[in-house]
Amino acid sequence: MNDVAAVILAAGQSRRMGQPKLLLPWGNTTVLGQVIAVFAEAGVEEIVVVTGGAREQVEALVGSSARTVFNPEYAEGEMLSSIQCGLGSLSSSTRAALIGLGDQPQVRVETVRAVCEAYARSRSPLVVPSHNLRRGHPWLADRSLWPELLSLPAGRSPREFLNAHAGLIHYVSVDTPTILADLDTPEDYLKSRP
Repeated sequence: MNDVAAVILAAGQSRRMGQPKLLLPWGNTTVLGQVIAVFAEAGVEEIVVVTGGAREQVEALVGSSARTVFNPEYAEGEMLSSIQCGLGSLSSSTRAALIGLGDQPQVRVETVRAVCEAYARSRSPLVVPSHNLRRGHPWLADRSLWPELLSLPAGRSPREFLNAHAGLIHYVSVDTPTILADLDTPEDYLKSRP
């Protein structure tokens, strides 16, 4: 899967958590460390972590396990600006990008592989995992759609982009709600951690 890269969104400020959630312990690693490990185990070779809040700590945590890129607009740019920042940093040989969440350590290797395999089979420009008819992460965008994603103005959301291209989406049905779960509050973390 050397033509599919991962953009892991890790630029949030963890306001509801009250501390940098990506650094919280998760098994033998951290929340973000687990996410990176899952993508790597799934066979994704190029992994880019978009940083913002707690930049220095997150970059130190990532170390050599992935490449980091800083989103200077993280404080006001919302998720879209981090996606744009990540896409803009990918190598020219990359054909598609997985958009993953740094605060989704429950994501499974099988899910990442299933999305990539569906892309390889269908060559659909958008591949999205779904559980009980709800879209989740990581979703995949073919390079042909990147110019549109990169040109979206501030204030737009990835959800709007996906809704506008609903007819292009190839859905991968998964039997786990982990594609929908992230960690926003201390309660989320305590309920979910291994």
